[in-house]
Amino acid sequence: MTVIAYIVLGIYTIALSYITVYCLMQFNLLYYYKRGKRNNAEANAPVRKGVKSPQLAYAGNEPGDFVDPPLTNVDEEQEYPFVTVQLPIFNEMYVIERLIDSVMQFDYPKDRFEVHILDDSIDETVAVTQAKVKEYQAQGFQIEQICREKRQGFKAGALKEGMKYAKGEFLAIFDADFLPRRDFLKKTIPFFQDEKVGVVQTRWEHINEDYSLITRLQALQLNVHFTVEQTGRMNGNHMLQFNGTAGVWRRKAIEDAGGWEADTLTEDLDLSIRAQLKGWKINFLEEVGSPAELPVEMNSLKSQQFRWMKGGAETAKKMLPTVWKSDLSLTQKIFTTSHLLASSIFVFVFITGVISVPLLFFLGDLIELGFSKHFFAYFLVGLLSIVAVYYVANVQAVPEKSADFTKSVYKFITLFPLFLALSMGLSLHNTVAVIEGFRGKKSPFVRTPKFNIKTLRDSITSKKYLNQKLTWSTIMEGFLALYFLGAVLGGIYLQNTTFIVFHGMLCLGYGAIFFFTLRDFSLRS
Repeated sequence: MTVIAYIVLGIYTIALSYITVYCLMQFNLLYYYKRGKRNNAEANAPVRKGVKSPQLAYAGNEPGDFVDPPLTNVDEEQEYPFVTVQLPIFNEMYVIERLIDSVMQFDYPKDRFEVHILDDSIDETVAVTQAKVKEYQAQGFQIEQICREKRQGFKAGALKEGMKYAKGEFLAIFDADFLPRRDFLKKTIPFFQDEKVGVVQTRWEHINEDYSLITRLQALQLNVHFTVEQTGRMNGNHMLQFNGTAGVWRRKAIEDAGGWEADTLTEDLDLSIRAQLKGWKINFLEEVGSPAELPVEMNSLKSQQFRWMKGGAETAKKMLPTVWKSDLSLTQKIFTTSHLLASSIFVFVFITGVISVPLLFFLGDLIELGFSKHFFAYFLVGLLSIVAVYYVANVQAVPEKSADFTKSVYKFITLFPLFLALSMGLSLHNTVAVIEGFRGKKSPFVRTPKFNIKTLRDSITSKKYLNQKLTWSTIMEGFLALYFLGAVLGGIYLQNTTFIVFHGMLCLGYGAIFFFTLRDFSLRS
């Protein structure tokens, strides 16, 4: 029994150590994020013609080095480079019209951009899109609907096919759930005057953040990626990523990196790494926001998470050998590895949770053998690090969020524990995705349904696009909620409260995922 107790303790410690190291690396990104903010403030760069934001661009030499943003004389029409706006869609009847309307409002010369709707739809979307295209063609816009016979390669295949028809030197890409602002092109294209810049990525904003608890918690997490993570990596001279939408590619960078490939579910991350290994830079513009719709029901969220986590694992398996054979510095290789393995954190969260229950019952024996449960206190540094990262991203980072500081702090204190619980509750679902990714099990690109949900007055009134299948993992999530409820009761019975908060959050997380999943199924019946 003693041997088993030490094995359980060893597994728990290894998993917790992995989580702690991950959190500390996130804290390192926070350091570079704050350092970059200080450098920007000290530089106090003036706003110049052609660039609406005073944000500085990373020079790409040493961490923390910045230069003025590249300038374009927007008063002279001939200096506008030609841009192809690509809208890859599949069955988006609820949102395609608003996407097209938003893009056609760009305050960019009408003859200097074209819009290609890469339409793989097999439903009413085709006709809806066709009508919109004719409407804007009649107004003199360069807009086309491009349909393929077979949806081969899914989104990556559509973008690859679309390259054959694109005339632009630069390619702006938007998913169907986005509502880009009128000045998007004028705020992004000037940064390409730096010939080394291959991608300009903007920050995602959330048009329906306050719709529900689920959307608020998603926004909490995404705000970290689109502030601390992306900017921190840029400031630290580490690899960034194009996020699949709300960004612009230099055509030459795509071609030089080998083009779009459909062998992973995260074709955006894959191409980003390949392009940067070829020497191209990604410029992230935190101050330029692109509004988008968040998934409002649990099954859509889980579908999105599965694609992101599995695709991340597939890309890690594909690209890590190349990264370690490259000429990158050791530090860059380590941070790129951490970046590509980010989805694996859920595997260790799942292991930590499950193994902590038997550990609870072995603790008495281990303490008698001289083990101190205060040993676990050392790992609190990881929790404190991640609290700091999320606090900065959601309270300090985004200008509009800081208008009411007290309200922002209260919102963060209220939501962050719930976010941790929900993340723990998703760990089984995401672990399955990661394992499938590393095993090489292929699955189709399942896009996240969008329903034009912007305010509390909107609701999902149709079953169309919604998954009707209850999976085995959902049943297991319900079982795990009971498993951790038993652990809480067991801790009370043993008068050992070491894990009671942890187990309580796991019970809440798995229970919430199980409840919301079943609730969303019941709403469709």
